[in-house]
Amino acid sequence: MKPITVTQIIQATGGQLAAACPSSMAGRAVSAVSTDTRTLKQGDLFVALKGENYDANQFLANAQGAGASVILAESVSGVDLDKTAVVVVADGLLALQRLALWYRSQLNIKVVGITGSNGKTSTKDFTAAVVGEKFKVNATRGNLNNHIGLPLSILSTEEDDEVCIWEMGMNHPGEIAPLCQIAKPDIGVITNIGTAHIEFLKSREGIAEEKGALAKALPDEGTLIVAAVCDFAHYFAERTHADVIFAGNGRGLVRAEQLHLTESGSTFKLVIGEEDTAMVDLPVAGRHMVNNALLAASVGHVLGMKAAEIARGLNGSTLTSGRLRRYDSAGITVFDDTYNANPDSVAAALETLNEMPRKNGGRKIAVLGMMGELGIHADKAHLEVGRLASEFGFQVVSVGENAENIYRGATEDGGDAEQFNDITAAADWLKSFCKSGDLVLFKGSRSAGMERVMNKALPQG
Repeated sequence: MKPITVTQIIQATGGQLAAACPSSMAGRAVSAVSTDTRTLKQGDLFVALKGENYDANQFLANAQGAGASVILAESVSGVDLDKTAVVVVADGLLALQRLALWYRSQLNIKVVGITGSNGKTSTKDFTAAVVGEKFKVNATRGNLNNHIGLPLSILSTEEDDEVCIWEMGMNHPGEIAPLCQIAKPDIGVITNIGTAHIEFLKSREGIAEEKGALAKALPDEGTLIVAAVCDFAHYFAERTHADVIFAGNGRGLVRAEQLHLTESGSTFKLVIGEEDTAMVDLPVAGRHMVNNALLAASVGHVLGMKAAEIARGLNGSTLTSGRLRRYDSAGITVFDDTYNANPDSVAAALETLNEMPRKNGGRKIAVLGMMGELGIHADKAHLEVGRLASEFGFQVVSVGENAENIYRGATEDGGDAEQFNDITAAADWLKSFCKSGDLVLFKGSRSAGMERVMNKALPQG
């Protein structure tokens, strides 16, 4: 973050310097922003946020003690105003968003906004790897992709960054458009439309309408990139004034040809238009990951990169932890896809393992937890996931009371399955059951805690 002064913070947020602060503090500058006193560093700006179960305005003394140079808050409680500048605002979250909007206006950058039901983070990782071959990149870290996280991502941008790649996530209607207003994307990527968050958006059409806010927000000179296989691709194309690029396996302007899937990834010829080609050796398994890589390749193309440069980036890409990460545990191949889950992403992960060759008689084992935010669709979705795993011939292990329908779906036609309500019991069973040569998938929503089962049962090493 390039330095910003207290005066600029006041102008951006509409706040006021606390009356008891010396007027000389107006020139004080900060170069980083934090909303968490546990990670706050000396000299940072601390923004106090309120939520349903917390109010950081009660911990301003902690922020001062941790070294905050400036505090943006709704009160001055507990702060020594001779040492720390406090900008008082009516709403901490709104002030954070206004500050990010102002800061974005100071930056000379290209912004890539990424949304979709599945694959946002993987696409962001691939895009950062591609674009980083030619440009200095700022990309979303962790899960900073919502109404709080996106402003923090914007405020982390350095003065010499050239391209920013930011995820835009949502849970409820009306959340994507405000993120676009703050980020002002030049390039929009919509990965797909599935059933994630269908509890709140009621239907896939409702989800498409929400994700389509990114398409509508793009400027006339911008570009929308959509997966060719997405059944809402033309719906999005009709809702933007920007140029549109379709990307996909064997179809679209940016496409994969001669695709060959392997246990550790895939190889394919990257084709852009009719003449620009390069071979890609993607180090991440899964047909759906090829689709995400092609979306990233399309961003590179829009930014003027050649296929050879794009291929170098994809060949060296790594994904954020918990996204189909592959590792070995005493000869057992583990696929860590524990970051989150919905019916579409579980199906994609199952299909990925199902297509992989197995050695020495190894078995396919799916350790699955509940999928959240499905509302009235939850029972049916869990049953269908269990049925699909059984059809593919997986040994199914469902974990948690809310995952029992996975077990029921898997055993309807005689499939092999086990159900455990307790994480430790599931881990103990897996320890005794799994053997060298097996392929084991761990997947579930964040609240399912599937990484705990994985780490107890099959630790990396």
